[in-house]
Amino acid sequence: MIPMVNLKAQYVGIKDEVERGLAETIENCAFILGPNVQAFEKEAATYLGVKHAIGVASGTDALHLALIAEGIGAGDEVITSAFTFIATAEAIKYVGAIPVFVDIDPRTFNISPEAIEQAITPKTKAIMPVHLFGQPADMTEIMQLCEQHQLKLIEDACQSFGAIINGKQTGALGHAGGYSFFPSKNLGAFGDGGLVVTNSDETAAKIKQLRNHGSDVRYYHDVIGYNSRLDEMQAVILRAKLKRIDQYNQARRHVAHLYSELMADLPLITPYEDGLGEHVYHQYTLLSDRRDDIMQALQAQEIACAVYYPVPLHQQNVFKAECADLSLPVTEHVSATCFSLPICPFLSDDDIHKIVGIIRGVLKA
Repeated sequence: MIPMVNLKAQYVGIKDEVERGLAETIENCAFILGPNVQAFEKEAATYLGVKHAIGVASGTDALHLALIAEGIGAGDEVITSAFTFIATAEAIKYVGAIPVFVDIDPRTFNISPEAIEQAITPKTKAIMPVHLFGQPADMTEIMQLCEQHQLKLIEDACQSFGAIINGKQTGALGHAGGYSFFPSKNLGAFGDGGLVVTNSDETAAKIKQLRNHGSDVRYYHDVIGYNSRLDEMQAVILRAKLKRIDQYNQARRHVAHLYSELMADLPLITPYEDGLGEHVYHQYTLLSDRRDDIMQALQAQEIACAVYYPVPLHQQNVFKAECADLSLPVTEHVSATCFSLPICPFLSDDDIHKIVGIIRGVLKA
């Protein structure tokens, strides 16, 4: 069997370091906002090139708390992509704001700056681009729009830890950025976890307060906050993986480029790199009108594959009513034809050849 992500193989390389760190944590009994969380936050801030990195309980919480800290609230419009995981829109809804879904670029699958510009209204208060599947969005154009219209820029970098654009890390270009450490992510924990980054002292102070029940001093509460703290044991694991993140991402790029090279002659569309930044391939996602046939053939050989995302957000039941008149043709076409292949730093060249051979057999039959 070939899984989407081989977490067991990854664990082998960090096992001793992780188990030693976990044992020390248990021995020290410092479980909440302890020394490993503090160390990880400093190490992540240094790696990402930001002033502040604040650990939270999930990527969803990272986006939610970033929106609150940047003053986004009831009735505000936040422009984002409809081709992403629902957490992006959930975070907007949590603060009482209105997600305004716009179409994507047909090649990168990232939010279209032209579509963003057309959607801006007097109620627009923020733009939340998603660096989808590990490829940076067109931040030059998006940052110009934010500056021109005085909008907050909150990056959903949940799928792009380690991706670079304009010499900076994704998530580090806006007013705030959110990351997810879900186990399958490029930098993944052994459970849920997230991170908010910002260069604003004020925003960082608000995030730290919000994540800890609205408290700066224990048992003194200034605002209604949340219980959203990165777990100390997860921080042990993330510290071990952070040391290796560039190695992991380069290995993902090797896998992706070999896939694309081997399928260059096939009648399907392989991932496109626009050259604006470095893609870190959280997912390797293709387009094919014969998606179902290909996936059935792969699954018959116990090779994992998946569709991210089969129903775009504006067509989900939860948003259908408010988006009844919304048509996003590129997004809808991509959702109907996309599928993703296994990708992780530990996928062998032999496995890649095997997977491509099965796809070739379907398309050449």
